[in-house]
Amino acid sequence: MFWWFLAQLTLFPIAAGAPADWSSERASELFGPLVGHILFGLILGVIYSAVDVVWARLFIDADPLNRKRQGPGVRFLQSLAWGSAAGVAAGLVSLPLMIHTGVIGSVAAHDAGPPMVIAICLHLVASTLIGASYGILFRGETSNVVFGSLWGLLFGLMLWYAGPLTLIPLLSTGECDWRPEAAAALLPSLVSHLLFGLVTANVFLALERNYTRWLLADPRYAAMESRRARPVGTPAPALCVFVIGLGVLLPILLS
Repeated sequence: MFWWFLAQLTLFPIAAGAPADWSSERASELFGPLVGHILFGLILGVIYSAVDVVWARLFIDADPLNRKRQGPGVRFLQSLAWGSAAGVAAGLVSLPLMIHTGVIGSVAAHDAGPPMVIAICLHLVASTLIGASYGILFRGETSNVVFGSLWGLLFGLMLWYAGPLTLIPLLSTGECDWRPEAAAALLPSLVSHLLFGLVTANVFLALERNYTRWLLADPRYAAMESRRARPVGTPAPALCVFVIGLGVLLPILLS
């Protein structure tokens, strides 16, 4: 989002010899590049997270003083299981809202599309896979419900940009529609995606904290955790609130 404001709206026009145009009309014309910048940041963040996790496993967690009680394979499978359970829970909670807003109905009503029951099953399968991805990416990144909720809302927002706004049209028609009008038509589904991310994050956090409390009952593990070289990661709350608010408001204002 930052580079969309700085480059697309400001530096590119100046480099072309024109004044910077910050009007709402110009911003609305550049809504497609905004979605592209958001997806670029999403892919960049996932790649950086993967590299960071590999680095931590090889050079930090492998240190005998920082070594976990369970191996990397066990932690990976736990993250998959907890994330999948959280995704199923979030899929069930958000299901009525998605049906009410027509998200699942539009899938079932698509030409040669599946009936409603199969569409609901596909929704739950997708929720399981998305929840598993959340478990892999966000394990150890939250220390309380507030931080977990912020990560979840941000996760749900990114799902909306990547899913209904990009991948679903791409799979259905062969091209993605990043026009402001298309985003405006999909705004009802944004609430259900935010709810999905919120529930996923909090269910996963509950499972993770329950397991951590069980581990900390062992004084040796508790002493080892107190010596961790990398503390539990936390998002910057003000930055998360700003990005979530901007990501929700821009499609509304520019449409």
